Amino acid sequence: MRQMKSSEIRQLFLKFWETKGHKVEPSASLVPVNDPTLLWINSGVATLKKYFDGTVVPENPRITNAQKSIRTNDIENVGVTARHHTLFEMLGNFSIGDYFKEEAIPWAWEFLTGEEWLAFDPELLYVTYYPEDEETKKIWIEKVGLAEDHVVPVEDNFWDIGAGPCGPDTEIFYDRGVEYQDLPDSDPEMYPGGENERYLEIWNLVFSEFNHKPDGSYEPLPHKNVDTGMGLERVVSIIQDAPTNFETDLFMPIIRKIEELSNGVHYGMDAKVDTSFKVIADHIRAVSFAIGDRALPSNEGRGYILRRLIRRSVMHGQKLGINRLFLFELVPVVAEIMEEYYPEVKRDQEFIVKVITNEEQRFQETIHDGLEILQEVFDKISSKNETVIKGEDAFKLYDTYGFPLELTEEYAEEKGFTVDRDGFNEAMQNQRNRARAARQVADSFSVQSAVLSEVIVPSEFVGYYQTSIQSELLVVISEDELKEQVMSEQTAQLIFRQTPFYAEMGGQVADTGLIKNMDGETVAVVVDVKRAPNGQNLHIVEIKTEISTNNVYILEVDEARRRNITKNHTATHLLHQALRDVLGSHATQAGSLVTPNHLRFDFTHFGQVTAEELIEMEKTVNQKIWEAIQVETVETTIDKAKEMGAMALFGEKYGNEVRVVTIGDYSIELCGGVHVQNSQDIGVFKILSESGIGAGTRRIEAVTGQAAYEWFHTKEKELQEAAYLVKAQQTKDIVKRIEALKQELKEVQSENESLNAKLMQVESQNIFDDVQEVNGIRFITYQTKNQDMNTLRQLADQWRQKNVSDIFVAASELDGKVSLLASVSKEKVAVGIKAGDLIKAIAPLVGGGGGGRPDMAQAGGKNPAGIPDALKQVSNWLNEK
Repeated sequence: MRQMKSSEIRQLFLKFWETKGHKVEPSASLVPVNDPTLLWINSGVATLKKYFDGTVVPENPRITNAQKSIRTNDIENVGVTARHHTLFEMLGNFSIGDYFKEEAIPWAWEFLTGEEWLAFDPELLYVTYYPEDEETKKIWIEKVGLAEDHVVPVEDNFWDIGAGPCGPDTEIFYDRGVEYQDLPDSDPEMYPGGENERYLEIWNLVFSEFNHKPDGSYEPLPHKNVDTGMGLERVVSIIQDAPTNFETDLFMPIIRKIEELSNGVHYGMDAKVDTSFKVIADHIRAVSFAIGDRALPSNEGRGYILRRLIRRSVMHGQKLGINRLFLFELVPVVAEIMEEYYPEVKRDQEFIVKVITNEEQRFQETIHDGLEILQEVFDKISSKNETVIKGEDAFKLYDTYGFPLELTEEYAEEKGFTVDRDGFNEAMQNQRNRARAARQVADSFSVQSAVLSEVIVPSEFVGYYQTSIQSELLVVISEDELKEQVMSEQTAQLIFRQTPFYAEMGGQVADTGLIKNMDGETVAVVVDVKRAPNGQNLHIVEIKTEISTNNVYILEVDEARRRNITKNHTATHLLHQALRDVLGSHATQAGSLVTPNHLRFDFTHFGQVTAEELIEMEKTVNQKIWEAIQVETVETTIDKAKEMGAMALFGEKYGNEVRVVTIGDYSIELCGGVHVQNSQDIGVFKILSESGIGAGTRRIEAVTGQAAYEWFHTKEKELQEAAYLVKAQQTKDIVKRIEALKQELKEVQSENESLNAKLMQVESQNIFDDVQEVNGIRFITYQTKNQDMNTLRQLADQWRQKNVSDIFVAASELDGKVSLLASVSKEKVAVGIKAGDLIKAIAPLVGGGGGGRPDMAQAGGKNPAGIPDALKQVSNWLNEK
């Protein structure tokens, strides 16, 4: 086995599979595209699900990739064990209905043991297989030549995650030797596949040969698949003879940089200290890649995961004596390590550093709050003469303030306390259960349909420049069966030799329209168009009269609807560039919806968009519309398109041949949608709303053309109605009229307040005469109506000037709500009677709560009927005091 860098091993893997006819798929974004079942891309196969469930047929059925992945269900073990990571790389080779076990197993063996490849010692390799899969066992022994005692049956070797493709798998283990053996030979886990450190799993080959049906039954797949995964970090640790994954060239440069920042603390001196180095090194990789893929810290979803990782890293940095912002200094190290295969981290380094720095600063502000909460917990259990911190309190610190459990335990130990770990784990599990219930099952697949995946007839989309053509009907599918004809009142799926109907794709909705016979009679209504697995446009139709294959029909797209779609689609391209011009290059597309009635554009941005910025974007888009810029489309290769500077939808994958849409020299994007021929065709552009829709993702909704005109017309009517209501002569006078009305209202309110004050002054002559006394403390209570809190405060000022009692409590009902005020003299405050304590005691009786200073406090409530009881409670409270 020869020594190699991690980058060499990765490239060697991909090169090997290219020699076996595989196409290299680039690593996809960690943020799933069009897959709501996943929080993160968590495996090499996750981005290829569309091929495995048959919804798309790949150009080449043999695929290989090196896929960055994130798994966060076991964060607490990162840094503690040798192999747990949040971000990791999965190297894989995949066969979509092509080769199967007979080829996959010997090829895997060839790569692992071949002299020009990894050259592992065959004697150190073991495999496991599903006991009922005798075919796999036979291949390992007879074709590969593996000794039978190196082939171990394991009942768990069956990959099945519910409905969809499933099947047996075989795993490959590397024997690291007795020096890594952490269990005695007699231990039941001491075997390849058991929970031990000696036998390290490096590769898993899954053979999808069954469809797991929704009813729980299994049937053979129409096309058998191979899905494999080899963990890069594990293989590197073997080749570089590293005790754990962390001592490899994937992590050690980061760890060395952390040593520099920690001022004298070194890796390898103490196992507990090493854990902090490992946690930080692991987390900064995951955070850098995730932010580069436009996931941003927040309080929910994947943003919450990022926030946790950053805060855990900061806490572990403090354990190493790093008490300042430091994580951002590690990003260039990550970029340097991964640049050869993942240049995007270095490319987006400035953006990643900015986001991490902002989050570190934010955490520095909240960490003090967490320590205060922890001190409150200490005080609470001390007052009860207890010594154990409840698990739920420890979890609140962890969940809200990012305090790792071990940090809480350290602070607790200093004070002589312990933490209820079982209670903490229970709270943690409850949260995981809630998170699991809040989203669909991860890794889900669809059940394969043989009919569509086997339809390979060619069909050409000609709708870029035509909306009505004659075309031969090639395929009719109804009730998941191929038919030669279908009758009226049925729903069917149709494929034509050519079609002008656009299939829903890239955020643009599908065309609708009619299918007519050669006599001009409507035979079907097109209600939707989807992409079939082999790329044809699949028309979903409602049949009006009989329709048959091999006949020619007239296909007519709804032209008015199409025109509105093209206006909105081209407007999204102008908006995208305007966004980047105004907000910065980090503001990239995160999804879109183009319909006939409006457009929706989602984009990444980690701050608020101001009203001024929205006005500037809208003005820019309209300016480009009025400049009457020619919109041109060029078909070219993906490489040529990138040379041209074309923007791609972030995280999306493209084939070798692409369409580049240019709007003069202002906008250039990869896009397969339909567009106007000149920007002036859009007419006018109007932003309707801008809002946040998730972690670091915002949404703009807008209209163009006729929809924009109708919006302006509606607003004009509203202005006319407003002018009528405020008695303005013209709509242009509305603002002046509103200002005048505001001034009139202000004068009336001032007059009312003056009259109120005079009235209260007269009334107060009697208020302060009714003084009660409890245990030598004099107090006055007063109930009134239709007075606000400001009036009650004025009464309190008068009470203080008259100095007629020690305590004054007043309550008023106004519009069904209660205002409650308590005031205490300085002398009584000095002996421990506080207005805040009093208000907290009586406010619940009016259905509210409040607080304030020791000498004055106030509260609001929703139960006016409780006012008399609240005022009576004052004497009871004083008796208790």
